[in-house]
Amino acid sequence: MTKVVMINGSNTRYSRVTAIQEKIEHFLSAFSTTHIIHVHELPAVALITANFENDAIKAQNQKVEEADIVVILTPIYKASYTGILKTYLDLLPQKALVGKKVLPIAVGGSLGHLLALEYALKPVLAVLGATDIAHSVYIIDKQIIRLEDGSFAIEEEAMNRLEVELKNIQRIAAVN
Repeated sequence: MTKVVMINGSNTRYSRVTAIQEKIEHFLSAFSTTHIIHVHELPAVALITANFENDAIKAQNQKVEEADIVVILTPIYKASYTGILKTYLDLLPQKALVGKKVLPIAVGGSLGHLLALEYALKPVLAVLGATDIAHSVYIIDKQIIRLEDGSFAIEEEAMNRLEVELKNIQRIAAVN
C-alpha cells in the first residue's frame, strides 16, 4: 500500500487548510495509508531552536522518509507560506524528498498570491531533493465555506482542480 504523509502548516486544526487536508485524506484512504503531521503540534522549542535530535521531530522525519507521496498544505499569509511550516521543513534532512511525489497545496485570501507556492515553497522543496513536484493547487479561502455545524463545504470548481491532482497521485500509487 502506498504511504502518504501530509504536512499541515496551518496554526490550528480548525482551519480551511485542515478542511482540505480532510478531503484529501478521505480520497487517499482507498489506496494508501496516510500519516498527518500537524506542525503546530510539534514541540515549539524544538522547532524554534532547530533541534534535530528532538524525539518528536525525529519520529515525524522518519514518517517522511518512509513516504512515497508527500502532500504539503499551508495557508498563505503575507504572500508566503507559513513560518511554522518553514521551521519544520528546515528540520528535514537535506535530501528528505528525493524519490517522492510532492503535492503542494495552499489556501489564500486572493488570487494575488497565486504564485506564492511557485516562488516561495517550490524552491525549498527542490533543495530538499524533490524532483517530482505535482502541479500546485491554490484555493481561495472563500471557496471553502464554513457551515453552521462547524464543518466545511468546498466549492465545486476548487474540488475539481484538487481532484485532478489527487487522481494523478492515485495513478502513481497504482504503479507502486
